[in-house]
Amino acid sequence: MDQPLNKVGASSIGDAPLRILLADDHALFRAGLRHLLTNFGDRLQIEEAHDYDNTAARLSELDDLDLLLLDLNMPGMRGISAVEELCSLAPDVPIIVISVRETAKDVRKAIDAGAMGYIPKSSTPEVMMSALQLVLSGGIYLPPHLLQELPVGNGSAAENGSDGPDDQLARLTPRQRDVLRLLAKGQSNKQIADVLGLAPGTVKIHISRILRAFKVQNRTQAVIAAADALGDAKTEAG
Repeated sequence: MDQPLNKVGASSIGDAPLRILLADDHALFRAGLRHLLTNFGDRLQIEEAHDYDNTAARLSELDDLDLLLLDLNMPGMRGISAVEELCSLAPDVPIIVISVRETAKDVRKAIDAGAMGYIPKSSTPEVMMSALQLVLSGGIYLPPHLLQELPVGNGSAAENGSDGPDDQLARLTPRQRDVLRLLAKGQSNKQIADVLGLAPGTVKIHISRILRAFKVQNRTQAVIAAADALGDAKTEAG
């Protein structure tokens, strides 16, 4: 946090008050996050929790939370199952896991459990702020340096008898490839529509066809497949 970050404008994620729950058992880390989150401006309201039971209780008490920042290693946490439980307790509150663990396996488990993002604690303040803004706008944040390590489905394309990334990419139209690139960056449907000048309904149609092409069931798997395929294509081009 050597350099001050630019304040986040209200228009970037709406004008309403923003309420975030920080759940981490280290008071010093919570204080650091509090300082970083002041970049959201005066409309920010911060709540805190220090273990699993306290987090669950706060989720039940607060009916206007916009985001939960969750440490996986707090007292009372039972691994990824705790993420699933908290998602069920407050299904409308997006959860971002913040963890010292940085393996692709941990990221995949957290996303599959319902988290909308995964931020390693080694991330820079700039990365963390960008991730928060992305999730608050409806997107999914995955660490870029781990995307290529994330497996798609239950096995490789060869093991599943499916086509490889090159064949799957070849089935997409140029516009669908544009959508795919933005999916790989974790952008929301609205952001994709704005960037490409498309109607939101058209973006949904393109994403549906991308899901079919990559033989995946949901947006999270599509983001992983997109990063995997585009990474392979970039490697071959180089």
